[in-house]
This record gives sequence, structure tokens and C-alpha cells, in this order.
Amino acid sequence: MTILHSLVRLHERLAADGAAPAFGFSRENISYAIVLTRDGEVVDVQDLRDPTDRTPRPSRRVVPRAVKRSGQPVPNFLWDKTAFALGVTRDAGTRGQARVAREHAAFKDFHRRMLTACEDEGALAFLRFLDRWRAADFEGLRHAEDMLDTNVVFRLDGAAREFLHEHPFVEDVWLDHVAEEEGENGLCLVTGERAAIARLHPSVKGVAGAQSSGASMVSFDKDAFKSFGKERGANAPVSKRAAFAYAASLNALLERDSRRRIQIGDATTVFWAEAGGDHACAAAAEDLFSLIVDPPTDAEETVKVADKLAAIAKGRPLEKVDPELDENTRFCVIGLAPNAARVSIRFWHRNTIGELARRIAEHWRDLHIEPAPSSPQPAAWRLLKETAAQGKSQNVPPTLGGALMRAILGGGRYPRSLLAAVIGRIRADKNVTGLRAAMCKACLARDHRLSYKEEDVPVALNREEANPAYRLGRLFAVYESVQRAALGKVNATIKDRYFSAASATPASVFPLLERNSTSHLASLRKGDKGGLAHWFDGEIDDILAGMGTEFPRSLRLEDQGRFAIGYHHQRQMRRKAEGLDHDASEAGTAAVESPSLFHDENQP
Repeated sequence: MTILHSLVRLHERLAADGAAPAFGFSRENISYAIVLTRDGEVVDVQDLRDPTDRTPRPSRRVVPRAVKRSGQPVPNFLWDKTAFALGVTRDAGTRGQARVAREHAAFKDFHRRMLTACEDEGALAFLRFLDRWRAADFEGLRHAEDMLDTNVVFRLDGAAREFLHEHPFVEDVWLDHVAEEEGENGLCLVTGERAAIARLHPSVKGVAGAQSSGASMVSFDKDAFKSFGKERGANAPVSKRAAFAYAASLNALLERDSRRRIQIGDATTVFWAEAGGDHACAAAAEDLFSLIVDPPTDAEETVKVADKLAAIAKGRPLEKVDPELDENTRFCVIGLAPNAARVSIRFWHRNTIGELARRIAEHWRDLHIEPAPSSPQPAAWRLLKETAAQGKSQNVPPTLGGALMRAILGGGRYPRSLLAAVIGRIRADKNVTGLRAAMCKACLARDHRLSYKEEDVPVALNREEANPAYRLGRLFAVYESVQRAALGKVNATIKDRYFSAASATPASVFPLLERNSTSHLASLRKGDKGGLAHWFDGEIDDILAGMGTEFPRSLRLEDQGRFAIGYHHQRQMRRKAEGLDHDASEAGTAAVESPSLFHDENQP
């Protein structure tokens, strides 16, 4: 099933639930309502904005669908910005009021043509308003300054219906107008029916980074995109109703407070279930997927859902997680990214919710490392932030989010760019967090599981692991602990100075580290930490015993990942002071057990 077909089917469910507007209407940001008397005088201005935030936000209202403007002053029906509806806008230079005669004249002419034959009292009052309104009257309105350049609607004072466009006779006028907008008939590629083909598709709003006024998901504006000389939408014929339905569905999913939306890198990701008429099953599937892809970060909420996430990670049947769930429910996930005035599709996945849950459980198992990070089932966006400079989402490498989600949902290899981005960030920050080590481990473990690589990678500290890169990572962690034990707190440890070079070109760095370590161990023996020095000697000898006589000249990207994993395992080790002589000083024993030696204070 195609993306558009699935979205058109979704519109039926959303419209039935009141979550998406019917054909011919759209949900828009509306800030104020102009209240008219039956004589067409403005009696009041009502503030419709949502006051719950510190800065009031426009409310989302269903109005006659928005027009697409391409340089021409085309007005909307019974609502619009103040430039069209009232003939006033904000001057770009003075920031004061400026009159806009051309737009307001187009607004008047359009509504006079539309409403001349309508006998509704609200329509008659509106026509009288158009006859008597002057842009100079704007200054006398309540909320005049705040209302400039916002969207306004109209209402009749004392009428049963809230707004003019909701009056039954006025609504009929609008629907007749929509029906008369016939275009060239053709075979719709979505529904398979012959119908009027959409020349321009509706705009999709809410994609992060795209134009706030909306962007097109289907459009043809260059000759290279055209086929056999056809113009615009005729190149991929989609009926007007189907085009409206898919755009309305997407706009509903992309609403600011939508529970079916999450940001993953540069991809605004939305998802929905296809459960026929079983709305409870669809809602349960969507709630579960939302929980899986974006686990809560609040401590209290995390405790509440921990059992559910653990059950999914262990592969238990979804019916055990929620009785409303059906594992065979079809589920759709789409990632949208900005592309100038258009929307690009980063990824599209359609499968059963049961199969998607299994794929995500595999992803969590590939990520599993001991000791585990603070979040054992991290959201994809948290992984991506670990690859970004300063941990900022806007610095996530482009396209990486889409590639990662395709790997997670499809069960394929993680993108090589993910491992490269993690290693690059580790080398830049000199910080191997638990999550970064888990990402390195996941890339290597999945390649082994899918038979792309012969060598596996340890989940926890493995003293028998023979891989040189893994052992070098462990050795580097021991050298760092030796330095801290001998010198205490220093401005820059060997991790700050040498980690990047040690993980990429060991032969150029480790001889120096070895000499420094020998000096530090001698200092420990001279003091009261002889037992600790003895333990460090044992660790170093144990690590070097499984390696060759020479350090590698360079390490491949995968081996740099193993280096980071070995470093993480050794640093996070919790080892009792076993094997130390009973006459070892208490200070030495305490130092061995101290988290400051083996625990990175930057770890979550």
C-alpha cells in the first residue's frame, strides 16, 4: 500500500473522530473573532487565543480550506489575515499600521460574488459590513495592535452558531463552490477512480524546519519533473478529494500537541495504526509505539512504564502488555524532512505492530551493555544527540536520523555513518559515555548477528577477549587510573591529551603512556599505596599478556569502536580488593574500591 493510499484511509477514521476536518475545510490558526451586528457594524472583537502559555497562542479552528497563493491576492472564505479581511497590515519599516487596498478589494469582490444570493442573516450582515468598513476604522477596535497580521473570523452577535462560516446556508454556499472547482478528469492513482485531478496539492504544515506556511509533499515546478508535457499535478494524477484527504491526515498528525508525532534528528516522524473500525485497538497500538520510540524521561513516569518496556525487550506477546493490542494490527511510520518549499520523505515503513515491537526489541538487545546506561531502552533521538556537537539536536548530521530509523524498523545494518559519528564525537569530546559505548557495541554486534562480521563484541568486561583494540582500550583506562592515583586531581588527564591518538594510532602513543605509568607506579610504591600499585601491575600484565609484542600502527573504525568499549568496561569495573596482601594499607584498599578511579564522573 502506498503512502498516500494509507493516509487517505486514515482520514476516514480521523474525520469520524473529529480529529481531522471534512472535505473542503482545514484546521488553521485563528486569533480573533470580529463580532457584527445585523446592520454590519463591528460591535466587539473577541480574543480566541489560548492563554495557557506565557505568550498566548492562536487557537486551532476548522474553517473553509486555505487557498494557495502564488503572488496573486487570493482571499480565503470568511476568514483571513487582517490585510485581506480588514485592509490593514504592519509596515515593515515603521512597524506601524499600513493599509493594503489591493488585498482588501480582492476580499470584498470574492465574498460579494459568493454571498449575493445567500439569504442567511449572517451572510447579509457580512455584506453590509463590507459596504461600510473602512481601513481607517481599524484603530478604534479592541485588541487592534495585537490583532495586526493575525487570522480573524467573523460572527453574528447573538446568533446560535459561533462563526459565520458555520451557518448551514453559508456552509452550503462554500461546498457548492468547492464542487464547482472541477479540473481535468483522470484516473486517480490513489483511489483508482475517475475524478477531477488536483492541479496543486494542499500544503503540509508542522514539519520542523519547513516553511511555517506549509510545504508540498507532491509538486512539479521544473521541466525536468514533467512527463510528456503535462502540467503540475497531471504528472502524477491524484484526485482533489484524495489530495485533500492525505494532506488533512498529515496535518492532523503533525499538530503541535499530537501524540502521534516525534522528532528524530531532522525527520519529523508521525505514525498511525490501521485497525479498521476497531478504534480502541488502533489507539492502543499508537500509544504503545509512542512509548517504545519515546520512553519518558521523568523519573516517576519511567518507573510506571519500566515493566512494559522490559516485557517488550524480552519479546513477550503484546497481548500480555495490553489486552487491547492485536499483534497483527498494521502500523505505518513516516519520517518527513524539510527541503526548501517541499517535504522530503526520509523513511517509510509499514508492518504489523507485533513485528515492529520485535524489531525494536532487537535494537535494544544490540544496544545492551554492562554496566548499562541510566536508560536501558533509550529513544532514537537520544542516540542521535550523542553524535551531535554540544549535544544539540540541530547539530545532528543530516540524513542520519532517517538512516537510523530504517535500520531499527527494518532490522538491517546500522548505517556506517552512525559508528563514524559516535567515534568522531568521542574523539572530539574525549568522553566515552555509557550511551556512546552502547552505540559502538550495537553497530558491531548487529554486524556479527547478521553475519557481516565474524568477530563478536563483549557485552560486559571480558578478560579473555583477545581483540587487540579492546585490550588497548582497557589498558588505556588502567593507565588513566594509575595517573589519578599517583597525582590526584589534575587539570588534564591522559584521556584529555591522548585519547584520540591512542584510539587511532596506538603505536605512536602507548610507549609514552607506558613510561609515564612506570613512573607513577614507582611513586605509589614509595608511599602508602603499595598494595594498589601491586594490583595495577597485575591488571597491566594481564592485559598485555594477551597481545602481541608490538602495538598496532593504526586501528580501523570498527576497532576504534572496540577500543571505546574496552575503555568503558574497564573504567566502569567494580572490583573488590581481592588478591591484595592483608598488610596493604587501608588507603590503598579504599582507593581500589573508590568509584573515582573506575567510574567516569561524566557518565549518566
